[in-house]
Amino acid sequence: GEFTINGNGHSIIGPSNTFAIYVDNNGTILNLNNVTLSQFGAAMTARHGRINGSGVIFSNNSANLIVASSGTGQIYLEDVQFLNNSGAGIDPSVVTSASLIRITNGHFEGNTGFLRLFESTGTIELECITRTGNTLGGFDYSHSGGSITEKSCPKPKRKKEEKVPTATATPRPLAVTCPAVSAASGIVVHATYGLASGVQCQRIDGGGIGIQSIVEAGFIDAVDIWGYVEQGVEVCFPQAGRLLFLDARTMPRAITSLPATVRDGMTCASINSPGSLVLLPS
Repeated sequence: GEFTINGNGHSIIGPSNTFAIYVDNNGTILNLNNVTLSQFGAAMTARHGRINGSGVIFSNNSANLIVASSGTGQIYLEDVQFLNNSGAGIDPSVVTSASLIRITNGHFEGNTGFLRLFESTGTIELECITRTGNTLGGFDYSHSGGSITEKSCPKPKRKKEEKVPTATATPRPLAVTCPAVSAASGIVVHATYGLASGVQCQRIDGGGIGIQSIVEAGFIDAVDIWGYVEQGVEVCFPQAGRLLFLDARTMPRAITSLPATVRDGMTCASINSPGSLVLLPS
């Protein structure tokens, strides 16, 4: 049958020796929307059946990132990002020509793997792809069978009687930074309208805090939150302690104590304005 998972900006974080999404039944369709797949081995696999992905972020995964292997699987992705992954990036190592991976409007950044199609009759189709900062063959084509094709972004259609507008650069989508902070530090961030809504995160050290008395108090961890914070953002630290908020709307930053709640062993608080949250010992 057909199944749909709406992630609403949340993350699925895995062990590096397993799959995040695996489809292995002919006739099965999985729709995956607005979710981050992080720290898996193979983040998405369709051996048979079909996966449709929209707004998916692949972050800090290893081994084969997307695989349609030994079968007739098909993967269709649009509006996706590949950030800081390693290993083979896109790999339909198949035995039939039915296996297909199609990516439309994809951004590759900071990856150290490569696009690979080998000993196969499968197909990779790319359209409207951007890439930056990929290393060690981070965006190479390497294959001994099948086909890889890439098309540029389609030009918008216009009526003949209209004047040709002055060309402007296409704005890049807002970066989604909070899942990477969570993956690196265990700090969990939730936003009312999801982490892809424009809220931004950055873990900071004593220099980023910039207030000597707080640094000398022996802070445990700290994170800076900005962007669309007005929607309501909850931040949870994995350690116990008390929380201070440094309000970015004032200079110097006003310091207030935040009421914290403890949930599942984490210290949590909510904010609705940009600033830094600092965890201090109790």
